[in-house]
Amino acid sequence: MKYLVTGYTGQLGYDIVQELKKRGISDNDIYPTGSVDMDITDSSAVKNKVMAIKPDVIFHNAAWTNVDGAEDNYEACEKVNYLGTKNLVEAARDVGAKIVYISTDYVFDGTKEGLYEIDDKTNPQSVYGKTKYMGEEIVRSYPNHFIVRISWVFGINGKNFIRTMLKLSDIKDELNVVCDQVGSPTYTVDLARLLVDMASTNKYGTYHANNEGFCSWAQFAQYIFESNNIDMKVNPIPTSEYPQKAKRPLNSKLSKQSLDDNGFKRLPVWMDAVNRYCDELIKANGEEAKILIRNRKGSEK
Repeated sequence: MKYLVTGYTGQLGYDIVQELKKRGISDNDIYPTGSVDMDITDSSAVKNKVMAIKPDVIFHNAAWTNVDGAEDNYEACEKVNYLGTKNLVEAARDVGAKIVYISTDYVFDGTKEGLYEIDDKTNPQSVYGKTKYMGEEIVRSYPNHFIVRISWVFGINGKNFIRTMLKLSDIKDELNVVCDQVGSPTYTVDLARLLVDMASTNKYGTYHANNEGFCSWAQFAQYIFESNNIDMKVNPIPTSEYPQKAKRPLNSKLSKQSLDDNGFKRLPVWMDAVNRYCDELIKANGEEAKILIRNRKGSEK
């Protein structure tokens, strides 16, 4: 089996490659690509690369993910999220590869009460959400596909909410954090394991996959601080007091029924994922490690 992984320089792409290696897949059969290696918006470049490799599975993680920046750059965002995806789908069709497309909770408008099912009506409210849904539609036109919607991602290979909170804790003792957007964090280590499991099957279709349990951003922040013995006052504020260019869904609760129906194991609870990620940060020995170690030592007194 050969695996092509787009967006390797991001959080999820990196962990998919690590997961494949953990399973004994040879480096010679894993093809991690970033924008330098393959411009997904260039159809000829994509076709040539895929034809040369002839992968069995394409994990498509590459995307325009600057949600607010997309509002002023529709064409550029569409080029990456739709055209880039279209190019990969066409190339996958040429070689008969499975494609695993990473989508988002932003395809929903967030106004529903309760959990969003995979077949609920989509109504994206942002350029990012609209272009990711356009990507979904082109992926759906090819039978051998997995569409996996995720949310609130964090992993070792990039910026994320946990890293931001830790860094802010080093310079502030009080933070305002949004309390009326509710969803589920997603740890890329856990997600990568599920995606590789999926790709080994023919259980094609649309899935929701994030860590179990729900929280608001304010609750997420509070847990990060409390679990790491960081003294921080979190002030819960409504979205209306934290204006951003792109509209975010207030309800991002995604149903995992599709995972259950197809025999896939749900991801661990998000609090457990945060704990393991913070341990991973310490092992990585970056600047966040100093903050975590200092506060954990303080908790031992």
